[in-house]
Amino acid sequence: MATTVLTGIKPTGTPHLGNYVGAIKPALALAETASKALYFVADYHALNAIHDAQKLRGLVLEVAATWLALGLDPAKVVFYKQSDIPELFELSWILSCFTAKGLMNRAHAYKAAVARNLGSRGGTASVDDMDDLDAGINMGLYSYPVLMAADILLFKTNVVPVGKDQIQHIEIARDIAQRVNTVYGPTLVLPEARVSAETAVIPGLDGRKMSKSYDNTIPLFLPPEKLRKLLFKYKTDSSPPSEPKDPDTSPLFHLYREFATPEETEALRGRYRAGIGWGEAKEAVFDVLNRALTEPRRRYAELMAEPERIDALLAEGAARAREIARVTLEETRRTIGVR
Repeated sequence: MATTVLTGIKPTGTPHLGNYVGAIKPALALAETASKALYFVADYHALNAIHDAQKLRGLVLEVAATWLALGLDPAKVVFYKQSDIPELFELSWILSCFTAKGLMNRAHAYKAAVARNLGSRGGTASVDDMDDLDAGINMGLYSYPVLMAADILLFKTNVVPVGKDQIQHIEIARDIAQRVNTVYGPTLVLPEARVSAETAVIPGLDGRKMSKSYDNTIPLFLPPEKLRKLLFKYKTDSSPPSEPKDPDTSPLFHLYREFATPEETEALRGRYRAGIGWGEAKEAVFDVLNRALTEPRRRYAELMAEPERIDALLAEGAARAREIARVTLEETRRTIGVR
């Protein structure tokens, strides 16, 4: 059975090691088994948070260059920019007309924003305080799941690889598609979330999950000397070098095994159990990371020096994506009675 896989990448910050291990690496692997794979830079999703034109443009280029440098082949997959697909935004409006407001009220991002506002009021509020509870929340954030549903449904996507925190978005897309299908009969394909049990959560410099919001990330394409300096800031305990250490609880070891060979991983595991200094462990992580990123770092620098090349690749991908999008949108328009 033909399978269409779709992955969206939001340009809200410089890509880091956690992005690579948690999203880029498994998404690239999944594309190898799909009949059709689509990857897009979700620049309009980023617009609800980034209102600096130059910054948004720069981040779009960074994200696109990152995927290309790490092995995405635009000749084998469809690689495009969200804003280049006008059909998305027409479908988004159609879907919004079948989306219950209560469904949007339950969306994680909106609930988290309201919770922050509620916390700033001491945890108490009434219906009369709703304007205050919605302070700082724009309609882009509130209706974000509808546009994401359009991203998925427009291309008749079967599988969407996501992290556990993104499963709700796929469930919402399914819910909206089912509402349309209930009214008009089979119209939209119901997508499935794919969460890899093997996908690792990479710890940041402070031991928490690597995240831009925690300011604990390691950018992917740092020069070797800066990469090494940052790695040596990894938080560790005060145990002496001779003391045996548990590799399975070590953030450094978790990072190492994502880039090392199985043989190298087992060798370092043995050194942990025999006793290893944290300086040695950090040096080992640097060695495998620098080895794995040397060639992607070179390709990334070349791409960023030629932004017009990135633009051309995205435009070519958008033309291919629109061929698919037009068919779905035309079918949907006929179904709902719009000519």
